[in-house]
Amino acid sequence: MSAMRGGRTRIEARFARLRTEGRAALVSYVMSGDPDLETSAQIMAGLPAAGADIIELGMAFTDPMADGPSIQVAGLRALKAGITLSKTLAMAAEFRRHDTETPVVLMGYYNPIHAFGVPAFLAAAQTAGIDGLIVVDLPPEEDAELCLPALQAGLSFVRLATPTTDEKRLPAVLANTSGFVYYVSYAGITGAGSVDADTVASAVARIRQHTDLPIAVGFGIRTPEQARDIATVADGAVVGTAFTDAVRGSLDPDGKATATTVAAVLDLTRALAAGVAAAASEG
Repeated sequence: MSAMRGGRTRIEARFARLRTEGRAALVSYVMSGDPDLETSAQIMAGLPAAGADIIELGMAFTDPMADGPSIQVAGLRALKAGITLSKTLAMAAEFRRHDTETPVVLMGYYNPIHAFGVPAFLAAAQTAGIDGLIVVDLPPEEDAELCLPALQAGLSFVRLATPTTDEKRLPAVLANTSGFVYYVSYAGITGAGSVDADTVASAVARIRQHTDLPIAVGFGIRTPEQARDIATVADGAVVGTAFTDAVRGSLDPDGKATATTVAAVLDLTRALAAGVAAAASEG
């Protein structure tokens, strides 16, 4: 389901198109089921037209140790609203009925996938039109658990590289990575720091010596200006916490969606996309 014409995956096709346009990707994160399934589905459906090039669809989990407070709370809202991995996959499948080109990458932790059953999960992900996986708590030493079966099923396995990934470790991290490399701009949890474009530029240059894959940078990108800065030095800017903050800021006192919830996220997407586009025009 992830392959496109010419044998290229949607992720490969999207980055190829962006290269011809001379710009980086805006990778937008949405927590499935936050604040409820219907609202998050509306947000996801609206992201491409608002300027998102790739969608990261968060899989809610009770113990998200790599995530900061904003994404943790978003996951808890989603779980409280009844989200499950099956419902997340169904939401992706519904999105795919109307959009056959925008890459969708599931992001989260291994526990829900393990509980679902790896073969069943991969089959369901293929059917739903998922293009790749980012599973933050599976190191390369555990590739046989999910990474290699996912690759065999035609799904990209996107690996995280961090400031602490040294020259000795980097080849192992990149060995079975596909789709793109996700560079984490600082050590720590999501939403806890801010991004420094100069530091990121040198890190991206170092990683480029080891791989031909596109490199997208996440953690700490909140504003159009930061997205522009990262888009000048990397192949993609990944934004997560700013989106979950936009959702939270739109909710009523009971934590429920309001008439402004979808618009708050899509307006932010348009602003961030404009920042990414500004980098291309400056280049």
